Amino acid sequence: MTGSDRPVLVTGGNGQLGMELQRCAWPGGYQVIATGRSDLDLTDSAMIAAKVAERDWAAVINAAAYTAVDRAETDAVAVWQVNALAPAAFGQACAAAGIPLVQVSTDYVFAGDRPGARQVGDPVAPLGVYGASKLGGELAVRTSGARHAIVRTAWVVSAHGSNFVRTMLRVGAERGALRVVDDQRGSPTGAADLAHALMTVATRLAKDDRAPTGTFHFSNAGETSWAGFAREIFRQSGARGGPVATVEPITTADYPTAAARPANSLLSHDAIRDGYGIAPRPWQDALSDILDELIGAVK
Repeated sequence: MTGSDRPVLVTGGNGQLGMELQRCAWPGGYQVIATGRSDLDLTDSAMIAAKVAERDWAAVINAAAYTAVDRAETDAVAVWQVNALAPAAFGQACAAAGIPLVQVSTDYVFAGDRPGARQVGDPVAPLGVYGASKLGGELAVRTSGARHAIVRTAWVVSAHGSNFVRTMLRVGAERGALRVVDDQRGSPTGAADLAHALMTVATRLAKDDRAPTGTFHFSNAGETSWAGFAREIFRQSGARGGPVATVEPITTADYPTAAARPANSLLSHDAIRDGYGIAPRPWQDALSDILDELIGAVK
């Protein structure tokens, strides 16, 4: 980092998104400083305040979250501490220091019971603890007084961490046939693509006082179901000499979980396209990059 570089604080540095934010080619003048659980306790509001106050951050990107959706149903206090109270602490500290805050949120704030892609201003109605806690985080940031951008996303995958792509490849290699839910629809999101969008938003907020604030959506373009996603994973994997498996479509009722999932997780990209000129590429292209990293190029 040179003397002219301004640091950007990124939380959740060991997660899918945090790792990709560190891998991004940030423009000159910015340097990512990532934190993980071991060096920033998100349940300690005083520690969060001290972290924000310790440097002249260009921006803060809160990419950390409690994302174990099913476990959240019986771990509400911990979930709310990380997903709602930590954003509240970041919002308060960023407002006091005049630092822009980018808060990552989720499609789970919606019930997912209506057709079409959700606009940023559509009614929210989370179905469980995870979605409710993330909505709490949104409200905390929105009312904190900090200049902010809340970016909702869905179905995040990458070449690392625990996610649907890696699970399908592992289980597919073990079994050769899988049963996958086919009545939940959404747009898979490459963590690298999301990280690039967040970088664009954060640097614009840092250098332009007139940059758009408020709520935005980002996912990759296109639409599929989890079963359709799995089929495409195995199609592209097979072209690379990787695992191949057959996919049997099932309903949500056939695969009960502790937490209810939105049936429709599609997110409109209008706001982020209009505000920041960000036009997401197709999810199949993002998947291709992930499989290139996991398996290798198409043979």
